[in-house]
Amino acid sequence: MHIHILGICGTFMGGLALIARELGYQVSGSDQNVYPPMSTQLEEQGIRLMEGYKAENLANKPDLVIIGNAISRGNPEVEAVLNQGIRYISGPQWLSEHVLQNLWVLGVAGTHGKTTTTSMLSWILEHNGFKPGFLIGGIPLNFGISARLGESDFFVIEADEYDSAFFDKRSKFVHYRPRTAILNNLEYDHADIFPDLDAIKRQFHHLVRTVPSEGLIISPACEKNIDDVLAMGCWTPVSRTSINADAQWNAELVKTDGSQFKVCVNGIEQGCVDWALTGDHNVYNAMSAVVAAQHIGILPKDAIAALAGFKNVKRRMEIIAKINGVTLYDDFAHHPTAIETTLDGLRKQVGQERIIAIVEPRSNTMRLGVHTETLALSLHNADKAILYQPENLGWDLSGLLNYAGNIEICRSLDEIIEKLKLDARYGGHFVLMSNGSFGGIYQRLQEALS
Repeated sequence: MHIHILGICGTFMGGLALIARELGYQVSGSDQNVYPPMSTQLEEQGIRLMEGYKAENLANKPDLVIIGNAISRGNPEVEAVLNQGIRYISGPQWLSEHVLQNLWVLGVAGTHGKTTTTSMLSWILEHNGFKPGFLIGGIPLNFGISARLGESDFFVIEADEYDSAFFDKRSKFVHYRPRTAILNNLEYDHADIFPDLDAIKRQFHHLVRTVPSEGLIISPACEKNIDDVLAMGCWTPVSRTSINADAQWNAELVKTDGSQFKVCVNGIEQGCVDWALTGDHNVYNAMSAVVAAQHIGILPKDAIAALAGFKNVKRRMEIIAKINGVTLYDDFAHHPTAIETTLDGLRKQVGQERIIAIVEPRSNTMRLGVHTETLALSLHNADKAILYQPENLGWDLSGLLNYAGNIEICRSLDEIIEKLKLDARYGGHFVLMSNGSFGGIYQRLQEALS
């Protein structure tokens, strides 16, 4: 059977491609933006990629077309699918029908931390011999791939609240029906499809309604928006996590940067996580993963042992170079809260050393200009923040200057690189923050600093 995937280089659709290939299907796909790491991963698996959307991409008459949620009516390949009567389906529905049936699904939802937590949980299961299947919105360094079928009855999935397809506006996660559900947090995001925060809460409630009464929901005790969701109706036990507080599952920080903390259950220490990650957000991610692992029978001490070997996810504060006293990081920043928590963790780790954040506001929400004051304030831990204003952004970043004094705005990558070459004389930590390719600045900057 030949499956063709529209939007194949998206993290979710690329993962589907890997799983379909593993199931024995012939897989091809097309995308407008073909760039690493997903393009490299797909090509290594022998999957044919076509750049651009064209009716002729369907010349081989695929048996089924899986259409990504970024694809809209008017797309020439979509129009060809409809006009030719080719069978089509959304990615989440295909996954539900062909992979997740009869499996114990562990779903990780939330505005932030989904990819990292899904990766942590997958690694904990792997380290303890479970050989889980997984589909992750990034490439966990412990595995080197974003998705696989696995060899057990357990499947770990990043449960995204984004819509499923142009013909299915339900959130992806309602298709997954998890038995173990992590709800990390909930903030306003995806302004291109959700009018307000209440609309997102309603979708999260739809997810909660699918979790069985013998399942488990896991959430931080401090998340009021999650509390609002659960107050709409919840038929499942809920386990709460906290940091230096009094939830059933509490992390006691040994180091303030989060690189070392004790895991306590009802006040009793289960062990100490000592790892390379930093930030309260990663401590919460880890606590959720430990609780979820216990739900399927992995003792906390064994989950803690696994986390010591967790290598994080590609493009999550990934150190890509150390050049002449400058450490370069690649971070998949998509929302002001993610930016703030990431920089907070780095500040606690490096103390007074110089931090420069270089931000491309590329996510749909940030491109729409929904976040102004919050974006500016999220950068307060950086000594300097350089924001990229491309011609097609749609709003003027200069308004951010009203809220923070550490921000500079550049209208070209050349300008950014020249500024950073001057700043490099003082050394420090340069954090490149974008959920896209950032115009290829990563390699260009390394060459300039060398």
